[in-house]
Amino acid sequence: MKVYKTDSGDQGGARVIEPGILINVEDLHGLLGRTDVRIVDCRFELTDPRAGAAAYRSGHIPGAVYADLDRDLAAPLAAGSGRHPLPDPGTLAETLGRLGIDRHTMVVVYDDASGAIAARAWWLLHWLGHDRACLLNGGFGAWQRAGFAVERGTVTVPRREFSPSPRPELVLDTEEIISAGDRGAELRLVDARSAARFEGKEEPIDRVAGHIPGSVNLPFTDNVLEDGRWKAISDIRERLEKVLGRPDNGAWAVTCGSGVTACHLVVAGLLAGYEEPKVYVGSWSEWIADGDREIALGPEEEQGPGRNLAEDP
Repeated sequence: MKVYKTDSGDQGGARVIEPGILINVEDLHGLLGRTDVRIVDCRFELTDPRAGAAAYRSGHIPGAVYADLDRDLAAPLAAGSGRHPLPDPGTLAETLGRLGIDRHTMVVVYDDASGAIAARAWWLLHWLGHDRACLLNGGFGAWQRAGFAVERGTVTVPRREFSPSPRPELVLDTEEIISAGDRGAELRLVDARSAARFEGKEEPIDRVAGHIPGSVNLPFTDNVLEDGRWKAISDIRERLEKVLGRPDNGAWAVTCGSGVTACHLVVAGLLAGYEEPKVYVGSWSEWIADGDREIALGPEEEQGPGRNLAEDP
């Protein structure tokens, strides 16, 4: 996949980089040491929130700073919110500045979870109007398999000023879904969670299993190969066509458990030539915060009317 382009001229003695959505490890290796490039390690484990930072300190791509999903890439929990609320734009801008990012910085994000957490970081940058960011294809595993050096400890970088320009049109909220009512299917809401969680067969994280009535399922994990690298664009497009039809079919939206892996579907859609979807940042964990909201169980093709949480035995 094409990852980035450079022009033939100079700007301040360095070639100008125009990043695409993905960058391969070999190309990133060639950018190490550039002051206009910031690498961000986003490794995180939902079951052990301290594990990502510990893994970063044990070894990371040289020059990378660390962004914590709970602390840096989400707002604090609030009544009725999902597990990873959308950060306040000003607060997120402060965080990005602390990480050494301004509107001119090329940002490369990575994790070790098939791009799931890195996609959230990428989307937040995009939401704030920063389009010079890309994901490391294959993540930290690909970097290690290539035999490139890692460094230990933490990295401190000079603070920069990030000026946010939020894009509210990229966000879907709970009220919009409720307002759609019986027309919920018109939102074309695609759920990135596993089929077992979507169908209500298991729920290892949230208190209630199932999915939002009218949504369809497309697990984000099927966007990547076993080694974490993204599948060919033709394969990604074929998957999307099964639930959305042709790329020119219009608007759609994405959801997941807490607004994190849904961002992986945004990347998939853009790679495959689809219109950029809205992200329901509250996602399933926010939807079930109110017991009066309906939930659905089973595969989408077998569903009847949704049931109310209050009807649970």
